[in-house]
Amino acid sequence: MLIRPIQPQDNPLIAKIIRTALEEYNEAKPGTVYTDPTTDELYETFSRAPKSGYFIAELEGKSIGGCGIYPTKNLPEGYAELVKIYLKSEYRGKGIGKQLMDKSIAYAKEQGYTHLYLESFPSLKEAIVLYEKIGFERVEKPLGDSGHFACDVWMVLKI
Repeated sequence: MLIRPIQPQDNPLIAKIIRTALEEYNEAKPGTVYTDPTTDELYETFSRAPKSGYFIAELEGKSIGGCGIYPTKNLPEGYAELVKIYLKSEYRGKGIGKQLMDKSIAYAKEQGYTHLYLESFPSLKEAIVLYEKIGFERVEKPLGDSGHFACDVWMVLKI
């Protein structure tokens, strides 16, 4: 498996992977990445933001998921957001999500961040278990201004 930076041609497929996953978990609703306009232009979004990066997992030449680091507005000093970590369903539970997260966390450290923040949903139980194994801890309220008001699980990791 290859983990590489996003390229312009990845936009349509990764947007489909993200939206399909949210549909599978009944989270395809406003206030999530499902309706976020940046979901359709991830390459451009991450290219414009300093100290951000989005990584694609590729297996046998096919993109199967992604994960990124983004300096979401109004986060505390030293914080970035771990964003848009989604995989095609048939590749979940095989350690690929952890590899994507490890790559993103290493990148965040290289960029000088001290903490990572993420937003999720209780229905994404498997993801939350993974976040907790890595060391993310729940916080009581959202941080920053992601615009994802439908999320109701917030977590932070000191890196």
